[in-house]
Parts: sequence; structure tokens; C-alpha cells
Amino acid sequence: MAQETIVFALGGNAILQPGQKGTLYEQVANIETACTYIAEIITSSGYRVVITHGNGPQVGNVLLQNEAARDLVPMMPLDVCGAATQGMIGYIIQQTLANILRTAEFTHNITTVLTQTIVDKDDPAFKTPTKPVGPFYDEKEAEKLRRERGWKLIYDSGRGYRRVVPSPKPVRIQETRIIKNMLNNDEIVVAVGGGGIPVARDINRNLRGIEAVIDKDLATGRLAQDICADILMILTDVEQVMLNYGQPEAKGISHMTVAEAEKHLAQGQFGVGSMKPKIEASIEFVKHGGKKAIITELSKTAAALAGKAGTTITR
Repeated sequence: MAQETIVFALGGNAILQPGQKGTLYEQVANIETACTYIAEIITSSGYRVVITHGNGPQVGNVLLQNEAARDLVPMMPLDVCGAATQGMIGYIIQQTLANILRTAEFTHNITTVLTQTIVDKDDPAFKTPTKPVGPFYDEKEAEKLRRERGWKLIYDSGRGYRRVVPSPKPVRIQETRIIKNMLNNDEIVVAVGGGGIPVARDINRNLRGIEAVIDKDLATGRLAQDICADILMILTDVEQVMLNYGQPEAKGISHMTVAEAEKHLAQGQFGVGSMKPKIEASIEFVKHGGKKAIITELSKTAAALAGKAGTTITR
């Protein structure tokens, strides 16, 4: 039997916990915990492994640094900030996981692939930016930014104005062939950090970075499809997918078929910025050949893979 491929998607809480400042020490400690659970799977199975991750808070911090130092050094566009944080987090993951595996006397090559996610330049999302990024501004600053930089800003969370950028759907992962080759050579791959660097083709078919944010779960699902993975495992901060979340009749669900998941999605059961993209990514992955998608919390990784926790979606 050929080795199966599993894609682990680390949620933001695996890298930075609520209330933390985002120091290197905090992020390394959190990633070490996350890698311990993944290492448990690697050392006890023959899976080929890809790890993806979020980068929202880290990009936010880089944008703050951009603003604070704008009179000293040139500001970098959003796609470049995403690339920088993808490399930083990938470096911490690959070093930390390698150290854990070495301690367990299980050596493995681990490589971070700086990943570009291709989007359609005609995606409707470009006409209606919705994703808040960067710092908060007061009304006077916001008006100046609208005028001088052409940004779209909205009043957000009662704290001030924030820039909003498009969130187009991922079409294809540019480095798919490279990632497949690495897996075929028994490498563990860290890829599609933060949804990948958003790029689109220009009139000459050349790739160009664009200022946008791609949903990390949808991009992970796209990668899982493109590399023909067997299992997609989305690790978040809840043990199971909940129906009627936050209501007295709320209940966890351990298994859904694709048809059941699509029905719940159509009923508006899942939060737009939280569980909805995870369900959408899982549905698309399974519909296009994946054996199963699993959604659970980090500490339940092994149990969920064994069918004893989490929510599993199958055909």
C-alpha cells in the first residue's frame, strides 16, 4: 500500500495565544506544543506530511512596524509582508519539529516552501474588499489615507478605522510540483503559510504579487487537492464542529457526509470568519478525491485521526 499524505492546518492559536504580545519566546513555545502533537503522528505512522499555518497577527505586527518606521525605511506592500512572515513562522516550525523528532531518534528532512497562491485577477472580491488588516486609525488619519494611498477603510470593532483588502478565492498553488517532489523524497513540507502569497498573472502571463489576503483554510484545501492528499486535518480551538453554536440547543457533531455538511452550510450554521471556511475547504477537498477531512482541536489530533474525537467529513 502506497504511503498516504496528510495535510495538517495549524490554526492561529497554535502560534499565538490570545493576550500574548507575540514575542519570539511565546511563539516558539506555542509552536513547540503544536509540533509535539504532530510529531506523535509522524513517529507512529507512515504518513507523508505537509503542515500549513496562519499568520494574521504576525502580518499585523509587520504592518505596524511599517507604519512606525515609514519615515526611516520604505514601506513594503502586503504581499511582501506576507512572504516575510511565512518565512519566519516556517523557520520556527521546521527547526522546532526537527528538534523534537531528533530527540525521539526519528530523523527527517523538513523544508519550508515559500508558497505563492494564484488568484483570478477578475475575482469579484477585488471590487468589494472585506478583510481588515493592519493598525487602527482615527477619522482624520483614515481620510488622509483614503486620499493619499487610495485605501478603503471601515470603522471596525468600535476601536477606529482599519484598512480592508480583497480576499479572493485560491485558484492554484504555484509550487505544487515542488511540494509533490519533496513528499516523494520523504521530506516533511511546511507550505501555504497564511494562505500563501497572493499572486495573479499579468497580460504577459507573468506572476505579480497583489495586495490581498487569502483565507488560510481555503488555500490549505486547495493545496490538499492539488497534491492529491488523502487526509485534510484542520486543527483549531474547538474539539468538534457545533450545530446551533452559542445557543442552548448547541450540540457537537462527530461525523458528516458532504451532503450533510452542505445542508448545514446553506442553513447558515457556521460563522463566516471562523468555521465556515473550514467547512467549505473540507467539502471541496472530499468532493475532489480526498478520503476524509477532520476538524478538531490541537490536543485531540491523534484521537481524531483514530475516529475518537473531532468532526470527520466523508463522501
